[in-house]
Amino acid sequence: MQTENKFITVPEMMLPSGIVVPSFQYGQFACSKGGDGKAVITEDGTPWVRISFEEAKAACADIGGQLVTERQELAIRLNAAQQDCNWTKGKVGEGKLFRGLRKGNVSSAQPGTFQSPDAKERRWLTLSNGEKVCDLNGNVFSWIFDDVQGNDLGLTTIIKADSPSLTTAPYPSQEKGMGWRPDGERNWSGRALVRGGCWSSYSRAGVFRLVGDHPERRYDYVGFRCTKSL
Repeated sequence: MQTENKFITVPEMMLPSGIVVPSFQYGQFACSKGGDGKAVITEDGTPWVRISFEEAKAACADIGGQLVTERQELAIRLNAAQQDCNWTKGKVGEGKLFRGLRKGNVSSAQPGTFQSPDAKERRWLTLSNGEKVCDLNGNVFSWIFDDVQGNDLGLTTIIKADSPSLTTAPYPSQEKGMGWRPDGERNWSGRALVRGGCWSSYSRAGVFRLVGDHPERRYDYVGFRCTKSL
């Protein structure tokens, strides 16, 4: 019997750029691969890695969803960053935004049931509506369909310094647990965006970590998240 996929509801968000992102459903965990070869979203599933960008898009479509978009990722990550409980000192802007599996204590992507022996590797974040989400901040990167500056295929292009992809984060790159992102324009034409970080990203991991990878490759540190419209 097919396991019920675990989605959470992300509230409508307005980004600092003025873009309004309607409410949507977001996989609570990175997708794993079920016994039937299809994507599933479960706590005990090991993230499905070694999958290309196009294959991830197809896997989401195969279960009636879509690969998460950049606007959706910005919305959920900004929402998480605005909650006191997601900061190390219990108040937005004080201490650091919690970061997940990143210190090399494991050597591969872990299921949602795994608990790090290091309390500073906190995987779970809470949204404004009380919904909880795993691994926005480490463990495994996620492929992203770029609907901010991307082309029709969802591949990114030139990311301008004033792009919402770079300006939505409330603090500079690698400050206050944001994770690494470019500090200026990047020509990533033909690449696909990935966010979050992996188990060995160390200080560069974080909710707003952003890089561009080769979409045709199958990396052992890049998985994917599925979304559905409400």
